[in-house]
Amino acid sequence: MQREAISLGGVLMRVLAALALVYGTWNPFGYSFVDWAIEPLFGGPATDGPAALKFLVGVLLVVGWAIFLTATRRSLGLWGALLALALTGGVIWLLITYNLVSARSSRGIANVALISLALCLAAGVSWSFVSRRISGQIDTDVVE
Repeated sequence: MQREAISLGGVLMRVLAALALVYGTWNPFGYSFVDWAIEPLFGGPATDGPAALKFLVGVLLVVGWAIFLTATRRSLGLWGALLALALTGGVIWLLITYNLVSARSSRGIANVALISLALCLAAGVSWSFVSRRISGQIDTDVVE
């Protein structure tokens, strides 16, 4: 049996994939799937691009969210997700306390929340590998 391991590069790739998923879906800069494909359906400004391409990108985003959310739910569970949300709230509070992000800056708060969400998703996808390295125990869903 080959022992699977995860490297720092593997974790960073998962973080980058989660950031791409989160920011590709929506971001405060106005360059996202929501701005490109969803808002025009509800009276927002018209955007270029064939409907088939918008549909395909939407399906790919849903697949990405399904993969990340399922892995995160299985790895972290409800309590882990709640702790991750609490950690996110604490980070935002700390950044506001030290005036690194203004409480009046919706863009700043949105970016911190999106980065925190991406880190939570990346942790969920990577957690089994990290947990095995820390504890020596293997997580599995396979029952024989």
